Parts: sequence; C-alpha cells; structure tokens
Amino acid sequence: MEVGEEFGPWLSRQLKLAGKTQAELADELNLTRAAVSAWITKRSVPRPTVMGEIAKALGTDLGTVHTRTTDTQAGLPITWYHRPGYQDGGRDGGNAAAFAFDADVQVLARETCQNSLDERLVENGRPVRVRYTIHELTGEKLDAFRAAVLWDELQPHYSAVSESAADQKVGRVVDAGVRDMFEKGRLILLRIDDYNASGLTGDDYGDGKFAAVVRRQLESLKSGRGAGGSYGLGKATLWATSALGMVLINSTLSVPHEGRTERRVIGRLELPWRSVDGNSYAGPAWLGRPDPETPGAEVVRSWWADEEMVKRLHLTRDGDEPGTSFLIVGAHDVASLEQGKADSADEDENESDDDGTRDIRAMHRRLVDALSRDFWAAMTGGGSKLPLLETSVRTLSNGEVVIKEEKVDPTDTQPSRTRALRAFYEGSTVDRLTESGQVALRTVPLRLPLSGGRRGTFGTHPGVLLVTEAEDKDGVPNQVHSLRGNRMTIKKSGVSGLPLGVNSFQAVLLVGHAAGQSALFAEEAEEFLRAAEPPEHDRWGQTEELTLRWSHSAHHRIARLTTEVNAAVKELVVRPKRPGSQESAKLRKKLTVQRKSAASKRASGPALPVLDELNAEIGENREWRITAEVKLPRADELPAMTPVALVDVRSGSGPRLDWAELVAMEGCEIQDGVLHFTPNARRAVFRGATDPTSHPVRTELTRLALELRAGSGSEA
Repeated sequence: MEVGEEFGPWLSRQLKLAGKTQAELADELNLTRAAVSAWITKRSVPRPTVMGEIAKALGTDLGTVHTRTTDTQAGLPITWYHRPGYQDGGRDGGNAAAFAFDADVQVLARETCQNSLDERLVENGRPVRVRYTIHELTGEKLDAFRAAVLWDELQPHYSAVSESAADQKVGRVVDAGVRDMFEKGRLILLRIDDYNASGLTGDDYGDGKFAAVVRRQLESLKSGRGAGGSYGLGKATLWATSALGMVLINSTLSVPHEGRTERRVIGRLELPWRSVDGNSYAGPAWLGRPDPETPGAEVVRSWWADEEMVKRLHLTRDGDEPGTSFLIVGAHDVASLEQGKADSADEDENESDDDGTRDIRAMHRRLVDALSRDFWAAMTGGGSKLPLLETSVRTLSNGEVVIKEEKVDPTDTQPSRTRALRAFYEGSTVDRLTESGQVALRTVPLRLPLSGGRRGTFGTHPGVLLVTEAEDKDGVPNQVHSLRGNRMTIKKSGVSGLPLGVNSFQAVLLVGHAAGQSALFAEEAEEFLRAAEPPEHDRWGQTEELTLRWSHSAHHRIARLTTEVNAAVKELVVRPKRPGSQESAKLRKKLTVQRKSAASKRASGPALPVLDELNAEIGENREWRITAEVKLPRADELPAMTPVALVDVRSGSGPRLDWAELVAMEGCEIQDGVLHFTPNARRAVFRGATDPTSHPVRTELTRLALELRAGSGSEA
C-alpha cells in the first residue's frame, strides 16, 4: 500500500494548486495564520476534528486528506501546454534529435532497453525487467482513449500541421498518422515498462533524470560510468516511433519526490512549428497540471495521478516496484510494414485474409528478434554472475490477447554465444578447441592511449576473447560480437583472412567491465570505448569525443585490437593445411581471385595493390558475401582501386554483379564503391555482399570471380 505524503508539504502544494494563501485557509477555518504555518513547516499537525474542515476548504473528501496519496481536485484541471513561438520569428520543423534514428521498433528496442539497463537498481542484485506491450485500439476503446488524452484540445494543432505537411517531413509523418487513425479507425499503442529501475527522479525543472528526459534535449544523466548512452539522444527514438509525436509517461520513483513515489504522470508532444488561431507555437507541448508558480499558471508540470486516470491513459503498472512506463501513441514501424507486404506476397491466396493484426504481429516478431540479437549477453548468467536483464513482448487488441507474453530466452536464439559467456562465468573454458561444445579463451590486449594528445600508452587492458563452435540458430557464422560493461552487443564483425573450409564458429569479445571488475584498467577501457561509440552505439571508431579527449589517432588503438582479435581467432579455429586435401580443393573451385600473370607486368610500372586472399559464402538471401585481403606494396602513394565481382566464365569477361554492401575493415576506406588505402599500411581488408537481383542465374550454379581495377572501375 502506498505511503502517504507528510501533511505539511502536501498541504502546501494543495494550497498552490487551489490558488489559496495560508491566510485565506486560516480565515475559512477560523484559525490563526500561525496555526496553518505550523502545519506547513511540519511543527504540528491539525486535530482530527479540523481535518474535515480542511477537506471542505480544499473541495475534497476526508479520505484524501487523511491518506494524502493524491492531489485534490480543487486545483487547475489537466491540460496541454504548447510552447509559444520564438519571439525572434525562428521556426523548428521538428525535433532534430529524432532524425538521428529511423522509425524502426528494432532501433527503439535497442535504445530503450539500453536506457533501462543503465538505470537498473544494482543494490538488490536483481535484473531490470523490461516488457513491451503492443496494443491496437479500435471502436469505443479508441474513442475513450482519445477523450482521455484531450484530443479535442489537440485537434486544431494537428490540423495546422496537416495544412503545412507538404513543406515538412515531420508534418507529413504526423498527417499520415492522423489519417491512419481516422480512416482505418485504429490506433497502435506501444508501451515499454521497466521494473527494478530508478524511475524518473528529480524536480520538474531542475537538474535530474525527469527533466533530462521530459524537458531537455542532448542531456544524458545516467546512473553509472559504465552506462551505454552518452549523447542524450536515445530518448528521441520514443517520439520518432510515434506517428503522432506523442508519448505519455508514468513513473514509480526509487527516491521520493514531494514525499511521493507512485503514479508521477506527464505527457510530451513533438510537433513542428505551427500557427493556431493567430498564435504561433514553437513545437513541443506537455500534458500535465498547470503550475501555479509559473507566470499565469500556463506551464504544466507532472502530476500525481489516481488509479482511474492511469487506467484511462493505458499506463497502469504492475505493483509498486520502481521504474518507468513510456506509452508511444500511434506507434509505427516502417520496416515491419514493408516486411509484412513481402510476407503477404508469399502467402497462399486462401490465407491472405487480414484479420487486422498483421502489422502488430510483425512488430511483435521484430521486437523479439532485436532483443535477442542485441541483449543476449545481458540476459545470460552463469556461476555467481546473474543476468542483468529480463525482457518480454506481448500483443493485445482492445484488451484481448493476440500473442501471449513471450519471454525472450537467449539460449534459444543465441545458443553458441550464450554457451561461451556462461563458460566464462563458470570458469570452464579451455585453451584449445578439441571437442564439440567447448569454449576456448584468449586474452587480447587493448593498449589505452594517454589523454590530451600525449604520446604513449596509459596501460594495457586484457580483453577476453571467447570462441566456440557455431550452431544453426546463431545466424551468420564466423562472427565476433563485442561488448563492454552494460553487456549490450556494440559491434558485430566478421574475421578477415579466414581460409576456406574452416569450421564455423562464433566469438565473443569482452572488454571494459565485461572482462571482469578485477581486469586491469577495466574502468579506463570502459571510458575509452564509450567515447568511441557514435549515437547508435553500434561500433567503435573515430568520434569527435575520442579526438577531443585523446587524439585524432586514438581510434588506431581499436583497429589494433581488431587485428589482435582476428589473429587470436585464426589461431584457435584454423586447422593446419594438409597437402592434397580433397575438401579444400572442392571449396576452392567456387572462387577465383583474378590476377595478371607475371609476364604481363611492366618492369618499370608502379607497384599496385594485389588481391591476396578471398573468403566467400552464400548468404541467406542467396547473395555472395565476401571478405577480401589486399596486399599493399611499399609506396608513398597508392592508387585507388575498385573491387569488381563477376560471374566466372570459361572465356571472356563474365557478367558483372552489383554490390549491395561494401565495408572497409582495415587499412582502407571506401568512398562510392572505391577503395582508398591508408598510407604506410601493408595490407587492407574489406567485406562485401552482392545484390542478388543482379545475378543472371542462381547463385549456387555459379562461380565467383573478384578483380581489383585501378580507378573507378566503371569500364565494362
């Protein structure tokens, strides 16, 4: 049961909400102002007989005064406050932070789950529990929800945005969201609840987590130094995923605010600049109770809602465990909609009837996939190490279950990687892989640079590399998943230079706190790698923060770590070559590395990069996926080269295949499909995937040839 607020602070706030002074209340009660002041300052409390008179003066019931678990209804009503337009005439076409991410529920899952991990209450040792609820509303349920969010107040603002939608990307998205709701008679809500988290603590306006999320942009106030986020951008994915730009929030606090912890509610709306009834509005708006301490009581603040209100807003939480619920109103997922269209094209005509749930079913599936892919390590425990995270997804329609709650189990989707991590926690790793199911461990050095641009090494952090046999459920084989303290997968990469015929494997790189709290320089490695992550937190490389705090070349330390990892993996998985191996000969028949003969080289010509090693496989979409290594000659300047994929034929030049992806791995950069090599590098590695739509025949029936052509390589 919720504990009531102390009488003095509660009464002080109720007087402000009601617009009463202490003197006015004293007059109504026929008491002295000193008596009321004593209550406010907590020097005394009113007698039970006076409580009823106080309730009458505040326009509430006696129970509310006694329990003090909610505000009275005597104050100003809940309403929307729209930020006025800028006095200098400036206009914003939307929240720029939202453009850092796509309207994709998988991106949303990555960012929101990371935030929940960062806010986990660590003292009790329990994981943070995050639940995603997809809820489609239609008919009377939709009408009731629109009434709860005061849609009639918002309608003029949405109409103004729709009128100017042709000039604004955000306006076009919002206009489409409104039309979808009214023309199709439906609205999709996506709620993210976390439990055993800190909640949005702090004042409405001061420095604190509440203001950082609800009031501000580009501000990150995370609980620990090992937190995943650092830019303050992740929260923008909530509003980016809403076609209506609306998010409602209900937080249960780990630290009381105004003596309360439960049902702290507020809403935020993100719209572009608009003009309504001759008044201009800057963009954002907030749903809350007018704050009597602001000029004209126009600005709204969070309020302590009752149980009926949070139920009407679809924000009811399970129990009183600290954490926050975010309700995305009008959730849309462009990627899942496109996937749904592709799926429906493959369905049998007899199964093509849409029961109205295909979109939410696709969103459900994509959320589960994203959580298992990015957070498998955080959900894995072993030995004395407990999981940091539990996640689940459920899907409803008008309160009825469409897909029952599905708890994400990383052992189902990532069996090899979870096996590797569990073996590390349990201390059951081996030095060399000799049997199926074993996990080999190697330490790899991350040499941390001195800060401030100084030359030298601060210290060497021993990262932990785990390698084990791959299973079919793991997805793409021969991958290294890299993670640090929050145990979210940061970087996924292949291993360059693997020979054909190598046993399929999966590898995990643990650095920073993930390598163990006792690992040397774990704290410094955590800080260094966190600074090397972009807002998406999906790789390590050169960033502005890394350059400012360390140097412009600090990212080379990460490249060297990658080289050490690749070398260690090869040592563990590459089998010694056996002369005349039939298996190797069979696999080599599928690949051709095109080289000019020695006789055709001009003796006086400049040295050119040479394609030295090629590894390829056929991907899930029947594309060729290659990893190529280029040997670089010693030269002050090397020409740019274009990788060209061809279907190998007996004579002449075979049909050229288009690239769907080209990614530089080491010793090079790729610009418009052309390789530019790093000065003084002795080798370069790049990855690529062909576009299967450019294949003239089935991939399985062809052989792949790869050439390096000088210049743009545009000639046929």
